[in-house]
Amino acid sequence: MRITVFGATGGVGQEIVGQALAAGHEVTAVVRDPDRLPGPLEGAGPHGVVRLDDEAAVRAAVAGRDAVLSGLGSRGRKANGVAARLTRRIVSAMEAEGARRLLVVSAVPVGPEPADDPLVDRLTRRAIGAVLAELYADLARMEAVLADSATDWTAVRPPRLTNGPRTGVYRKVVGGTPRSSRTVSRADVAHAMLALIDDPAAVQQGVGIAY
Repeated sequence: MRITVFGATGGVGQEIVGQALAAGHEVTAVVRDPDRLPGPLEGAGPHGVVRLDDEAAVRAAVAGRDAVLSGLGSRGRKANGVAARLTRRIVSAMEAEGARRLLVVSAVPVGPEPADDPLVDRLTRRAIGAVLAELYADLARMEAVLADSATDWTAVRPPRLTNGPRTGVYRKVVGGTPRSSRTVSRADVAHAMLALIDDPAAVQQGVGIAY
């Protein structure tokens, strides 16, 4: 497949790029700062590395691609609207070029709360939601941008991210949230996103994942 990855210097983005290249996919990386890339992209596509602020290059990077995956998001607790703003830029480029498949990283608190979640998980979720309210509000606005777009989008919603290894073993709920969603590794988020590219059930859906 021909894949374009936005936010390729972030934790999830690096995992997407690495796993996609290892699987033999052609990858184009779109980044805010190319100097943050850990090294050259061996086996990258013809566009290689593209700067996010280069509108013409971004449009070329999404044109004719089988899928666009985004790991873009805030690097801290202060979101500053970055997820919604940059996703709007991606959607605009994709719509202009007629590109369809888009998968982005959101977060479990943006999705529905499981009806059978234990009390401790409900309380923890609300406490974290209060601390990171600005970040989750930005992600909710991002998902609204997706819902208003002409793309075949999927919002992958993980809980707290870890730097653990890729296991390929995690729970997944299309349109919902796994019970007691607590952690998942960035590597498994990337694995899930790549696996969901060809899943028709995930189109225009939020997908909760967790261990």
